[in-house]
Amino acid sequence: MFAQAIATLLLVATPDSAPLPKPPRALAGAVTRCTGALVAKHGEGERARAARGARQAAAFWRTTDGGAKAFEDLCVAQFRPQGPELDATFARLEAAFEALDGHGLEIYRELSRWAQLDVGPMQPVDALLAAHDPAAHLVDDLFDGKVAFAALLNFPLTTLDERLAQGAGWTRRQWAEARLANRFARRVPAAVNQQIAGAGAAADLYIADYNLFMHHVLSPPSGPRTRQAASPNRSSSEKGERLFPKGKRLLSHWNLRDELKAQYADPAGLARQRVIARVMERIVTQTIPAAAVNDPTVDWNPFTNEVRPSPAETIEGERRARTEVDPAREPDTRYARILANFRAAKAADPYSPSAPTLIDRKFDLEREIPEPRVVAMLEEVLGAPEIREVARRIEGRLGRPLEPFDVWYPGFKPRAERAEPELDAMTRARFPTPEAFARELPTILQRLGFTPEKAAWLAERIAVDPARGSGHALQAARRGDKAHLRTRVGADGMDYKGFNIAVHELGHNVEQSFSLHGVDSTLLQGVPNTAFTEAIAFVFQARDQQILGLPPPSEEARRTLALDDLWMTYEIAGVALVDLTMWHWMYDHPDATPAALREATLRIARDVWNRWYAPVFRVRDAPILAIYSHMVSNVLYLPDYPVGHLIAAQLEEHLSAQPAARLGAELERMAVAGAIAPDLWMRNATGQPVSAQPLLRAARRALEGTPPAGATGHR
Repeated sequence: MFAQAIATLLLVATPDSAPLPKPPRALAGAVTRCTGALVAKHGEGERARAARGARQAAAFWRTTDGGAKAFEDLCVAQFRPQGPELDATFARLEAAFEALDGHGLEIYRELSRWAQLDVGPMQPVDALLAAHDPAAHLVDDLFDGKVAFAALLNFPLTTLDERLAQGAGWTRRQWAEARLANRFARRVPAAVNQQIAGAGAAADLYIADYNLFMHHVLSPPSGPRTRQAASPNRSSSEKGERLFPKGKRLLSHWNLRDELKAQYADPAGLARQRVIARVMERIVTQTIPAAAVNDPTVDWNPFTNEVRPSPAETIEGERRARTEVDPAREPDTRYARILANFRAAKAADPYSPSAPTLIDRKFDLEREIPEPRVVAMLEEVLGAPEIREVARRIEGRLGRPLEPFDVWYPGFKPRAERAEPELDAMTRARFPTPEAFARELPTILQRLGFTPEKAAWLAERIAVDPARGSGHALQAARRGDKAHLRTRVGADGMDYKGFNIAVHELGHNVEQSFSLHGVDSTLLQGVPNTAFTEAIAFVFQARDQQILGLPPPSEEARRTLALDDLWMTYEIAGVALVDLTMWHWMYDHPDATPAALREATLRIARDVWNRWYAPVFRVRDAPILAIYSHMVSNVLYLPDYPVGHLIAAQLEEHLSAQPAARLGAELERMAVAGAIAPDLWMRNATGQPVSAQPLLRAARRALEGTPPAGATGHR
């Protein structure tokens, strides 16, 4: 989609240790002549710049751009010597790209609004509009119109090695020049970009409409459950029990996971958790009946996998009762969508010679942290000795052995001590509509540590929209536009899960506002990579109770929150490894069928589980790590989450040493550094490069200083 394309353009760079692009042999003479002509025109002092610029431009020149003479003429016309002329060219390109990126993003936002926002029933054409990518032709057009060549002639492409070795000594202008040139480190045809956008939009729509009506998901009367008091929301028959109330519609995977987490606060919740866990297994194994998805007229028992028409009295809304149901399973649609994304991304490989796979591009171009280093940090967390001690404490709290779904145990959070209905009542009363949330933004931001003036400044730059899905943040790309916070609000108001997600997305919007409107050059807008904006969003999300006016966490609660951070990172680190390994498998098996990918993904998920989780949970072969919807609709995005947790822990370690009133100012100081190298950004923010150690240190201190807590959760 356009937003992803813009994010890539804003972050793109040349990969670690890769040589700069070489000009084609046919243009070798033209490069030499061009360099000589530029030296003759501008003086010997420009030789190095002229030679590098000519080589860079020639590396991307195609026969359709013209012959050698056309190339030489362009070089002479567009190369600018250092000084006022180069400064003017830099300023022109900076303004032009802000306009192109910003207005293009606004077009994308408008075309996709009906698919992404809860603004009424979707029409068939909405999927086509959402799949349209206004940026698909942008890079092609900039090359065809020779604008890209003007940038490559005047500003240096840099390798990651250069940026890491020299970047600390660069001026802000040098960083901006590096980002400007590196927008054109690849020349991917528009047709390929459109294919990528179309596959992504289809995956987004598949996930956005993948709901389970939980009143119709049954548990066998003799199936796994705990003692439960009678409830008006529960009913049973000889064929199964209804454990969930009418109207509860859960999106996979986000709402399923969050509902599972919420059940820890309910003594009767274990049976529901086991139902949700079995639903997740059916989704990832694709043994779920297609008829059970998004249809409240079908009853489904995920334990027996039986489907049948729902009794008329259980059906929500005006839908009519069915007389029969097709029991056929979903036909590997999940894995077909993943493969479509893979093949679309792979089509760009020939046009990225220095980063020839999407995996390379994600780590070397976007994250600017090499894959082996990221994997090493994740495995440092997965193998940390603190994990086993945290697991034993969770078992003590639950009063039972761990089950695989306990990888999502949230009980170290103070909020887990409050029942979900109580929290829902608070948020629904305060935020009955998206507009109410928008009106509260200045107050919310002040409670997070921003001054009244800065809170008002931020609120003016953030719009709130009703999301069709679970919610997301969409940045602005030009000053004068607003970042958009998309949040899901039900007919009876924003429930607590939606509020928690909205606060997370607000963190993204605040970072996006500072790193656009606060940077000294819009070529540096953003942060080093997605993990950094996730980290700032986690800092916000951890303070959601503070926004609601609930008492701040005690010293003991803060220590246990450190255990929660470790446990969350432990969970998502394994998920990230599954996602990454799945992509390596697809590159090794490019002609795979959806069925083959399904079996490979399940094998990978079980292998990761058996290596890093089975020794802790004492349960083998769980496939549950493969449930994340990001694997379908957000290609290779998942590693950003655990890295984001590591960065968040590092930021929190720094922020904990600051007065609470300084939080807003510190976050602004960090964000306005913009899109420089990750370790340099982190050194500026906290004094240290990116590391897993702050997360592990916090957990170690918590384990040493906190006695085993009293029992909570299930008995």
